[in-house]
This record gives sequence, structure tokens and C-alpha cells, in this order.
Amino acid sequence: METDTNRLIELRRAKAQAVRESGGNPYANAYAPDAKTSEIRELYHDKSAEELAEVDRVFSLAGRLMARRDFGNMAFLDLRDASGRLQIVFNKKVTGPELMKECKGWDIGDILGVAGTPIKTRTGELSLQVTEARLLTKSLRPLPEKWHGLTDVETRYRQRYVDMTINPDVRDVFAKRSLIVRRIREFFVEHGYTEVETPMMQPLAGGAMARPFETFHNALDMPLFLRVAPELYLKRLLVGGFERVFEINRNFRNEGISVQHNPEFTMIEFYQAYAVHTDLMDLVERLFEDLAVMLHGRPSCVWGTRKFPSPGRSNA
Repeated sequence: METDTNRLIELRRAKAQAVRESGGNPYANAYAPDAKTSEIRELYHDKSAEELAEVDRVFSLAGRLMARRDFGNMAFLDLRDASGRLQIVFNKKVTGPELMKECKGWDIGDILGVAGTPIKTRTGELSLQVTEARLLTKSLRPLPEKWHGLTDVETRYRQRYVDMTINPDVRDVFAKRSLIVRRIREFFVEHGYTEVETPMMQPLAGGAMARPFETFHNALDMPLFLRVAPELYLKRLLVGGFERVFEINRNFRNEGISVQHNPEFTMIEFYQAYAVHTDLMDLVERLFEDLAVMLHGRPSCVWGTRKFPSPGRSNA
């Protein structure tokens, strides 16, 4: 298996060198797409071939080549960008022999920039009829085999970028995480909280019972600890006059690794003056209800018989 991989890498290196020798750049990279694959799908998924024939707009896309099917003077490639996948069609009569020949040398994993117009193929699949295309980045390492995918857990966690390339569902998790963090931030700001940043290196590791990571500050000639929690500094801000504060922070605990614990992790802590623990419990429930509505359009759980104030209303 390793020998086969090395052979494929050498073949791809040779193709990259051939591009250079022909005066091209296998890592030109710079490209300005004006659309996403999802945009084309949204605009034209319900259009007929005849209706698409009337479309005169040329779309520019950029993405990774994920599959290809070659049929003589035609080639059907799957292009995937951050928003999804779209089939792109190379027809020698449209693209000309030079571009068709160049297309034949592209490999799965290469990143392309293409331009063309939307069409429906004979099978009814919405596609982009390519009129222009160029190689943006030559992929030297082959992607994991299509049908078996990337299944080794160790590899998936150590090479998350490969995992996201092969498994779109994993990338979706990262995208949803970003939405959740953004909405959490908006939620607390809407409820009158001030976002703050507290020291990540601390002279004393406090706020939680955990073994810290130790480091040393050369200029100050003193040992420091990566924080295990931001609690003590956040509470000092309350003492200083802030009434509502929160921080979305990175914490470090020099302990074991498992599915339930990571030495480096993100969490949110928030504190509020003139409130008791039940007030904060209510706020957390409203937060989770708000996130469920954002992600699913409705609360995913019923929170018992509690009555929740509107999002803009203070619970103090």
C-alpha cells in the first residue's frame, strides 16, 4: 500500500513539473470565483434544459476535484467547494482540444478554477458547461479511496483536514459549531453581558481542581501556568463594577485524554451580579432553546413547566 502511494505521489510530482516546463504554475492559487455551487443549485435546480439554454450568465467557481468520468471527447467532473458539490462538464467542442487535453491530466484532489454556464445533462443532472478552466493547486498526495473513505479513527483525529475533505458531514459539524459559538456570543450580548478576555497565563492555577500545564516567563523570571479556568478573573471583574460578564475561552488541563476529556478545550463562563443560581439556570435553558430554534427551527426539548421571558427581557 505504501509503495502504491509513493508511486502515485511520484506521478503527480511529474505532472506538476510538466506544468512548470510548459510555462504554467501548478500552484497559481489566485482566483476570484463569483459564485458557489449551492447558488447555482438554488437558482436552477428546477429549471428544464430548454430554460437553461436561455441563461446567458457565466459563473466562475473554485473547488476541489472529487470524482471524474471520462468518455472520449467529454469528461464529467465533480467539483466541491465549501457549500456543496456540482458536476462540471468538459466538451471538446466547447472547450477546444487544448483545454480538453489539460483536463485529462488533472487528478482527484486537485483544486480548480472553472467558468461556464448551467445546463442539464441527458440524465437530467444540473451541471456547469465549462468554457474556461485552470489548475489552481496540484494535489501531490492521493485522497483516501472513495468507497471505503477514511475510517481509521486515529487518522481521522490526527488529520482532521483529510477527514473533512473526504467526509462532508464532519465539515458540517465544524460549520455548525461556528454558528453555535456566534449565536452564544450574540445571545449573551443581547442579555446585557459584556464579553471579556482574561489572562491565559496565570501565576496561580485556580478556579478548578485540575493539574495545570507549567511554563516559564523569561523576562519576568517567574513560573506561570496555563489557565485551567477563567473563574477567578471573571469574578474580579464583578468586584470591579461589571454586572454581567462572559468569556468564551480556551482552557488547559494536564490530564488524561478520552472521549469525555481533552487537555485543551473551549468553554463559556458567565457571571451576573444581583442574581442567584436559579436565575442563571433559567438563562442557560433559554440559551439552549434559542440554539435549538436556530439549528432546527423549533425547540428540540420541552423545558418542563418553566415560563421563559422574551429574549430581550432581563431576568435580574
